[in-house]
Amino acid sequence: MTETFQAGGGERVGGLRELAASFVVPGPAGVAIRDRLRVSETDAAVLAEVGVFLGSPAAGDLAERSRQGVAHDATAWAVRKRELTGRSSARWAGSITKATHDLWALARRGQAAHLAWLRGQIASIEARLARPLGAKANKREGLARGYGSRAEWHAKSRRLQTLKDRLAGVEADWAAGRVRVVRGGKCLVNTRHHLEAAGLSEQAWRERWQAERMFLAADGESGKRFGNETIRITDTGRLSLKLPAPLSHLANAPHGRYVLDATVRFRHQGQEWRDRTTANRAVAYRIHHDVARGRWYVTASWQRAAAPVLPLQAALVRGVVGVDMNDGHLAAWQLDVHGNPVGEPRRFFYDLSGSTAHRDAQILHALTRLLHHTRRCGAAAIAIEDLDFAAEKGREKHGRNKRFRRLISRFPTARLKARLVAMAAEQDIAVVAVDPAYTSKWGAQHWQKPLTTPTREISQHDAASIAVGRRALGHPIRLGAPPSGSWGRTAPPPQHRSDAAGHRTVQARPETRQREEPRPHLPGLRTGCAPPGGGAKAGDQRAQHRSGHAAEHSSWHQASLPLSL
Repeated sequence: MTETFQAGGGERVGGLRELAASFVVPGPAGVAIRDRLRVSETDAAVLAEVGVFLGSPAAGDLAERSRQGVAHDATAWAVRKRELTGRSSARWAGSITKATHDLWALARRGQAAHLAWLRGQIASIEARLARPLGAKANKREGLARGYGSRAEWHAKSRRLQTLKDRLAGVEADWAAGRVRVVRGGKCLVNTRHHLEAAGLSEQAWRERWQAERMFLAADGESGKRFGNETIRITDTGRLSLKLPAPLSHLANAPHGRYVLDATVRFRHQGQEWRDRTTANRAVAYRIHHDVARGRWYVTASWQRAAAPVLPLQAALVRGVVGVDMNDGHLAAWQLDVHGNPVGEPRRFFYDLSGSTAHRDAQILHALTRLLHHTRRCGAAAIAIEDLDFAAEKGREKHGRNKRFRRLISRFPTARLKARLVAMAAEQDIAVVAVDPAYTSKWGAQHWQKPLTTPTREISQHDAASIAVGRRALGHPIRLGAPPSGSWGRTAPPPQHRSDAAGHRTVQARPETRQREEPRPHLPGLRTGCAPPGGGAKAGDQRAQHRSGHAAEHSSWHQASLPLSL
């Protein structure tokens, strides 16, 4: 994509931002797989009753944890767990408190990100308010542009006070350790007030609300039977769960367990899951009810051992496929180890309209085709831009271009990168992240026109994919440019081949063999189509630049045909 809205990077040097080094993205640290549970009516009723029963203490435990704030310690954790044990069981109490801590920590990280965003917005508005109206930005001196009119200046000054009040409230919550979490989702809460617009009845909404607030999740334990005693799935796919003590009358198996009629068959990563369960290694499970589809699902997840990151040079030994991420498609082009584009450019389209599930499926389909193309090319690495739009979506950064701000707001940067890294790891393909600065601009400047032919139209995105790939390989984007790290420009070639205009800026490297020697003499028959450098006087420099001297090639004329023919 366009490099002007990239985030991150170093300081500017000579008007250009210092580029960050390329790196190989580490593989995923965990795995999550899902399968549908084709449960009977009896099983569905039991799962719903257990989930609703455990959802109430889970909500209460989250509220208690939020009230304790930063003063929480191991003793308070033990007290909460003992209270929950009397209401359910020791195993479910441990699962609930662990889930509460994870949810509180997630909300805490979101609160920190919101604090950073508020402070950034306040600093940006204050900097622009201090500038005169209509003043232009000065990147060299670090001066922001001024607002365009007095009305805009006044509106921004009012917004500044609103942001400061909001910041004070968030800072108070941060200091006290309070988090604001809605079990079931804030979006579903707001839908309750707009049922007609959502096309839902009150009963349908309440069923969704109840399903989202159910609690049917348990972390695994290594050494326990099949890696989880609370929710157990055997290697044959038989699923059972430990019932809370008040619901023990629902058990249909010994030791207060309920065994479902449905069996589980994990098709994706099924062998890896089976290896873990047979070795009694920890596997976490979560059972979820999709009310809209009327289906039950079970999700298994576990952590993988940290694998060593592949060195950058080893990942690029067979070239790379440079990818330019855009709104609606991925532009890709294969490059060899020398940075030369090979074959034709490719585009992998996706549609970001519609529901979240539709967008996610579109991204998965585009990435699957990209990985298949990479395998067919024989490359072992994909180069992408290290984009991050999390804090760079506001009007203070991108001005009044509402269409552009909407574009980067809906662009799935984090999801696309996470999906690509996870899927590429399964195909043994490395993902190399490069600095996105100037890739679109320099790619279009140095590659779009030279590669365009009467039968092939090269777009700016295709040229940007070449720039991304060359940066990953360590080559300068522009042909004939000085080595990486130098910002000098190459002088244009002189009007003739002598050195009267001075030596060329780009010379052979010191390690290049025979760089100061004349062209070698190639033995063989002399014809009119002899290659350059193959004449008898190829090494005589006088023959190249002095008139009247016998040159390497002399003009010749074909004799006329005899009249007898």
